[in-house]
Amino acid sequence: MKLARLVSLLAVVVLFLGGCELLTAQDPAQERAANVVQSAPPPAAEVPEDEPVARVASQVGPSVVQVNVEAIQLTPFGPQSREGLGSGVIYREDGYIITNAHVVGDAGAVNVAFADGSTERGEVVGTDPFTDLAVVRVDRNGLPAAAFADSGEVVVGQLAVAIGSPSGFQSTVTSGVVSGLNREIPAEFTQGVQSPALVDLIQTDAAISPGSSGGALANREGEVIGINVAYLPQTRSGAPVEGIGFAIPSTTAASVADQIIETGEAVHPFLGIAPVDLTPEIAERFGIPADSGVIVAEVVPDSPADEAGLRREDVITAVDGTRIEGSGDLFAVLREYRPGDTVQLTVVRDGSEQTVELTLAERTS
Repeated sequence: MKLARLVSLLAVVVLFLGGCELLTAQDPAQERAANVVQSAPPPAAEVPEDEPVARVASQVGPSVVQVNVEAIQLTPFGPQSREGLGSGVIYREDGYIITNAHVVGDAGAVNVAFADGSTERGEVVGTDPFTDLAVVRVDRNGLPAAAFADSGEVVVGQLAVAIGSPSGFQSTVTSGVVSGLNREIPAEFTQGVQSPALVDLIQTDAAISPGSSGGALANREGEVIGINVAYLPQTRSGAPVEGIGFAIPSTTAASVADQIIETGEAVHPFLGIAPVDLTPEIAERFGIPADSGVIVAEVVPDSPADEAGLRREDVITAVDGTRIEGSGDLFAVLREYRPGDTVQLTVVRDGSEQTVELTLAERTS
């Protein structure tokens, strides 16, 4: 099979399942509202100092809520009711809560159950499918908002405490360590196609289960380092997978939440290609002088990629000198940029390496 035909077939899959745009979160360095908590509360006085997990739970637990969803979905069989539940983390004292987009789905309102036993009706302010984040607002002030850490300071092996409502068991606490950084959900669980929401994740062995989504992953200081988003339930062979959960970095969560609160949506840079991972097998078969990178399967007309002269079958191997192993790396690296930023791509074309400079645009649809 010729390379052109291969990338064409793969592009159809990518465009259908993953979108043809590379989309990233806004630069996290932005002014925070005065009602965003800057430091974690002290641990409860009655918790012994030699119980670090219990101390973190006393600090973060009051900030974690259960999100109960009741929605009507249109199906081929007519309108059907849908019920679900997940978790959320109080982001601002004036009623704003971060959760996952897949938790709220298409619902316009949800019921929020707080750790103190009270409940409140919440409005879905906005969702961002490209990071799988959403913001809910309740009409209440003085909430126990969590402190969000700089996820860039997270290190592998540090204590990680997950708090959420797995299977509806509210305020469940599990613990482990940060098992890895900059992770992607393995391709075998995504039909071989990657999406921006499933890359640049924190991996943990703290137990995460259905209902934990949207809950907090916290560090030893009682600060949120991530929003729990996924776990691996089992392999294709049916064998269980234990201790592999994922969280969206807190810096990404805070940046997207700030944008949704301000405008109702998150702004993402737009590159304008359909990416396909270059594997060593593809490289060997078609004589591509690179063993990893991203094949440009399609170029969106009039996009930054098109204007910069990127072509189908180009292979992107680096962005501003940062090595790109696959589409997950490309999504993760571009999260650091904003619309209007200029980047230099290292590209392999017709057997030779060259540099392509382009200015990222803003996604409008």
